[in-house]
Amino acid sequence: MSNSSDDAPQDDVPVTDTHLRRYIGYRMKRAYVHLHNDAQAAIEGFGLRITTSSALHVIVENPNLSQSQLCLALNIERSRAVLLVDELEKLGLVTRNKVPQDRRSYALRATPAGHALLDDVAACLGAHEDTVLAALTPAEKAQLATLLDKVERSAVLARAMGADGGG
Repeated sequence: MSNSSDDAPQDDVPVTDTHLRRYIGYRMKRAYVHLHNDAQAAIEGFGLRITTSSALHVIVENPNLSQSQLCLALNIERSRAVLLVDELEKLGLVTRNKVPQDRRSYALRATPAGHALLDDVAACLGAHEDTVLAALTPAEKAQLATLLDKVERSAVLARAMGADGGG
């Protein structure tokens, strides 16, 4: 191994990721990181994180859903859903209501405060996306949403079929 100065890292030389950019998943992850981090910063003042905001969105849209249904909707583990609901409940945004037919299950409902906060958060997130995606036309945004839905369905199907790409 040589100790010459030619072997030292060059901080002023741009690092490339050309080979990684062949993969759609890599490009999606890079875009996701930027969108997620910026969205998190945008809603920070509301006292929510993106994950708690997502849970609140689903609970408002689906009153009386169970924690198991929340897990499915958000594609998260049950233990994670319990923590999210605990957090939303402590903030006074959601209530757990006993289900008479199933003592082990709770129906999740947003409180009036949860509905009001979600209106503000949704407006903030909408404005954030408008800013971040300003380079896209409305038609391109619609096409991107359609393609992302198609990618998700394809990935779910591939997983269900046991496809791992490894042959």
